[in-house]
Amino acid sequence: MGLLSDPVRRRALARLVLRLNAPLCLLSYVAGIAWFLALAFPPLTQRTYMSENAMGSTMVEEQFVGGDRARAFARDFAAYRRKSGALPVAWLERTMRSVGLEVYTQSFSRKLPFPDETHERYMVSGTNVYGILRAPRAASTESLVLTVPCGPDSPNSQAVGLLLALAAHFRGQIYWAKDIIFLLTEHDLLGTEAWLEAYHDVNVTGMQSSSLQGRAGAIQAAVALELSSDVVTSLDVIVEGLNGQLPNLDLLNLFQTFCQKGGLLCTLQGKLQPQDWTSLDGPLQGLQTLLLMVLRQASGRPHGPHGLFLRYGVEALTLRGINSFRQYKYDLVAVGKALEGMFRKLNHLLERLHQSFFFYLLPALSRFVSIGLYMPAAGFLLLVLGLKALELWMQLHEAGVGPEEGGGSPGPSTPLLPAQGVGLASLVAPLLISQAVGLALYILPVLGQHVATQHFPVSEAEAVVLTLLAIYAAGLALPHNTHRMVTTQAADRGWMTLKLVALIYLALQLGCITLTNFSLGFLLAATMVPAAVLTKPHGPRPLYAALLVLTSPAAVLLGSLFLWRELQEVPLSLAEGWQLFLSALSQGVLEHHTYGALLFPLLTLGLYPCWLLFWNVLFWK
Repeated sequence: MGLLSDPVRRRALARLVLRLNAPLCLLSYVAGIAWFLALAFPPLTQRTYMSENAMGSTMVEEQFVGGDRARAFARDFAAYRRKSGALPVAWLERTMRSVGLEVYTQSFSRKLPFPDETHERYMVSGTNVYGILRAPRAASTESLVLTVPCGPDSPNSQAVGLLLALAAHFRGQIYWAKDIIFLLTEHDLLGTEAWLEAYHDVNVTGMQSSSLQGRAGAIQAAVALELSSDVVTSLDVIVEGLNGQLPNLDLLNLFQTFCQKGGLLCTLQGKLQPQDWTSLDGPLQGLQTLLLMVLRQASGRPHGPHGLFLRYGVEALTLRGINSFRQYKYDLVAVGKALEGMFRKLNHLLERLHQSFFFYLLPALSRFVSIGLYMPAAGFLLLVLGLKALELWMQLHEAGVGPEEGGGSPGPSTPLLPAQGVGLASLVAPLLISQAVGLALYILPVLGQHVATQHFPVSEAEAVVLTLLAIYAAGLALPHNTHRMVTTQAADRGWMTLKLVALIYLALQLGCITLTNFSLGFLLAATMVPAAVLTKPHGPRPLYAALLVLTSPAAVLLGSLFLWRELQEVPLSLAEGWQLFLSALSQGVLEHHTYGALLFPLLTLGLYPCWLLFWNVLFWK
């Protein structure tokens, strides 16, 4: 307290902070990037292990041998689907009843905010079919779900056949202590969301659906299955859910354990896991897989049906069969045995999965990085904002440091004007206009799509995307509008105070985002922090302007798309990248209104207005 109350010591502390601020900011930023890159290297990456005692052993004897039956079901399903042109509900009901399930249907409909040109749908209506296998050894208080999505683009016939064959096999067993729900959803994720909302008796997306006539117990875990052929070379596991949610790590460990037991080849992000972590090649391959996971998690999209289950507190993952040119292939029996083993171990659970991690990163299926080890990377980046904000606060409230003070001589300093000389009213205009532009960016594209289609030869989806880009670009004219309302007194203090507010605003946003979705928070911090710290109305303004534009939210999204495809070893041309960027904008708005994805409102209502504040600082007059 003496250090802060003594004016002399306080001035000495201010000089020290101002003199060391730049090297500390640079050191902190480099440390954050280096820490993140080191996450794929031991000892920061650790071996996975099973935390739940009830699932700690694979000592179950898988007895599934219904491969021929699964293929027969798949052929019949595909034939009836081609004949009807939609989900063959009557055939599914008849088949599920024949294997001994309680069968129910649910109809649903949804009018999208604008036409989805990717899947060619606007007014969507469909029917979900599900069968319940009641537990013979317990009351219907808990349940497990095996779900198969059926969409117009991916009929998923082999997965439907395997689901029905597993239902017939499970029906003949007497050891089930939990109900098992076999769910087939139409229109992919839309059907899954309709069923989940009806099952939990909520309506969070405006879905119109009938109530469920049959229910089981509280859902403990769910597995979504996608197969494209009768044989697979590997099973790719997908963990990223809505808004970056992840399932409990024990569920992933359970999948990997049974794949190893059955000799199945399992992949993550489509990549084989490294075998040698002692050489440099293993960690570098793990870093590539980790970067792919970070980019997918940062998108906030549900990358499979499991992503919607996570919102309701149900641990879930999606298994996607891959049929490539690898030598070893596995039939439906091998996949069915792995699923049987997983469900038998989940059947042993006495409580929800909770002992393992919910926040983690995966450089490989057998390796993970816990939250305590990856959070310092984001912490170092956010520290840069705090150090720069402290420097501005010192400059606004303490004496300036003259050239003679750098050598330590007690010469007189050049005092700044008192803090009362800065009128906070001058900051109201930039703050309000920035937030207003962000609000317009969030509301107007969907609200004004019909007006745009009447005056321009574009479709509704194109109108939404073009309106987004137009409003986004119009924000660049913000400084010319705000400065007419700002007083010309204490110009230096004006931009310094505005930048201080913008730094605190950005730090709070990135901190909150990082706590819930580390990948999104880290990507935004790694790109936006340098421009936010360096921006000022003096110096090489064109360079600062270019840096700000390249680190704006839209540019970060565009760059992430190129990086994602590059890591997948499918590079994009500039034209392909631009088309993918426009599609990503359309899908981002659509998924927010359809499923509740939060990336679009976070960027438009939070980060874009904050970025406009730094743009306003750059052109401060």
